[in-house]
Amino acid sequence: MSTFNVELKKVVDDSYEIEIGYDLKSKLVHDLEGGLVGKTKKIAVITDSNVRDLYAKEICEAIVDAGFSLDLFVFAAGEKSKTRETKAMLEDAMLEKGYRRDCAIIAIGGGVVSDLAGFLAGTFARGVPFVNYSTTLLSAADASVGGKTAVDTALATNLIGLFNQPKKVYIDVETWKTLPERQLKSGMAETIKHACLANYEMFEFLEQNMEAIYALQKFPCEYITENNCRIKYDVVMKDELESGLREVLNLGHTVGRAIETVSDYQLLHGEAVSIGMAAQVQLSARLGYMSEEQAERVIALFDKAGLPTKIPEYIDREALVKKLYTDKKVRDGKIRFVLQKGIGEVVEFSPNVYSTPIEESVAREIIFEL
Repeated sequence: MSTFNVELKKVVDDSYEIEIGYDLKSKLVHDLEGGLVGKTKKIAVITDSNVRDLYAKEICEAIVDAGFSLDLFVFAAGEKSKTRETKAMLEDAMLEKGYRRDCAIIAIGGGVVSDLAGFLAGTFARGVPFVNYSTTLLSAADASVGGKTAVDTALATNLIGLFNQPKKVYIDVETWKTLPERQLKSGMAETIKHACLANYEMFEFLEQNMEAIYALQKFPCEYITENNCRIKYDVVMKDELESGLREVLNLGHTVGRAIETVSDYQLLHGEAVSIGMAAQVQLSARLGYMSEEQAERVIALFDKAGLPTKIPEYIDREALVKKLYTDKKVRDGKIRFVLQKGIGEVVEFSPNVYSTPIEESVAREIIFEL
């Protein structure tokens, strides 16, 4: 009997740029010509049915004009499409078109597009390069930094996936002009969440500039985009693979993700997170981590942003409580919450532990009060 040791020590540089600007398609083409995805000339562009005609077709034309071979792959817009079945459909479509290892993937759209395309890129031909071109405030705040890609199932949210870093991210603020008002407000929820967990000054800025942001004025939009990226980067840089600190980005998501699913996605992601944040601050105040006044101030900012902070009447509260157990933070059958420490910080319960178990009875009380 013998043992053979396989040494696979790796030093990997997954650094990438995030470019924030307006009408960035020409910059994307320039970067592709400059070798952004290596020598490959075969590109699969993945988008959804909303973004296809708004931006994806025009970007595809510019890429083809630059001499690249390209196919556009489209799936139905919405969170319901973030599934293994959609991923398999896209993979099969790519295989039928002759895509193999010598290709790259460009995701054009919001968070669902980048989650699906990033996951697909990490597994297709055992990994091909990919690029994110963000067209929503929500994806600019939530999906553009960190490399977390995943799909949802009936039993769990975001538990089937991998960490896969893009070659570059483009955040095109110009595209926000075509977002429906409800989608723009949905994106604001993750922005407020970031301020709540890491930046009191940003929280004050949002209190004072919400109307200017929704009017898409240049400075406030660039301010929130840069700070969203910076806050998420500061967390991800310290904990790329979610071993501890990165859990803070789940603030408001214990109830938020559950209610999004129980609503059968009648609620947009940001709307569900807003309600989840309202539940979280009430729990934080009850446990003494923030004052009642601070909790009310957070809820007031979500109200000012035009986001819901109460659970809709059509939601089955008991079904919602049960759904909490599908959250990825659950350990040993215990529901866990990330909680705020005042405004601009989160609670570190012990070294590198940022979520705490909460009894179901307490979670139920909060949910039935909302």
